[in-house]
Amino acid sequence: MTPLIVATGNPGKLKEMQAYLVGTPWELALKPPELEVEETGDTFIANARLKAVQVAIATESWAIADDSGLAVAALDGAPGLYSARYGATDGERIDKLLAALGDRGDRAAEFICALVVARPDGSIAAETTGICPGEIARSRSGSGGFGYDPIFYVPEVGQTFADMPPDTKRAIGHRGRAFAQLLPQLAALHP
Repeated sequence: MTPLIVATGNPGKLKEMQAYLVGTPWELALKPPELEVEETGDTFIANARLKAVQVAIATESWAIADDSGLAVAALDGAPGLYSARYGATDGERIDKLLAALGDRGDRAAEFICALVVARPDGSIAAETTGICPGEIARSRSGSGGFGYDPIFYVPEVGQTFADMPPDTKRAIGHRGRAFAQLLPQLAALHP
């Protein structure tokens, strides 16, 4: 197994990524807690690159990073890069987003996930972006997931992310789509 350092301190994200990498020769581990990377990029892919490169160089290991968020068309792409900081709690973020949209008819949105893998020397080895199109529901639905999941409705399956079984969300969600594109690149890279 080849170590692949996940550029996060979040054990939940580590567990989620492990589900996509089952059966591969990569062994995931969290980045050292003292290693913090400032997200100064102006796109999801730029932030993922920053995190992957800095963690790879600091740990002298392969590293993987993601950056993701929700972009709402009628709000000029907001909350976008600031999805996690749009409010202090998931509830506040949802309330703020619903208030900003109000009664607008155009509720088109997309969840975006950028994934980047860096070699131990910090060079970029692979990158991809997964997008799940959907729309913002007028009210919360479902008890699963986290973040904006209760208001992100996917017409393709007729459910919010929070209503979906985890396997369905993993298959059609932005992170799942990004990993589906990344896995062949990872297979070709394995040292």
